[in-house]
Amino acid sequence: MARLIDIDELADYLRLKKQTIYNWLNQGKISGIKVGGVWRFERKDIDDWIKSRKRLTRSGEK
Repeated sequence: MARLIDIDELADYLRLKKQTIYNWLNQGKISGIKVGGVWRFERKDIDDWIKSRKRLTRSGEK
């Protein structure tokens, strides 16, 4: 089973405020699992989500 990270670890990983992550959860932008009333995230799911958000610039660079 994949190791789950909590919202503090995710905020550090993405260098975002926890409130932004809560907002994204409410907006359905990211998904998580609630365990005992605490949000948990699979690192692989977050990495896949980041990769899906990549965009090419006009010059074709990533």
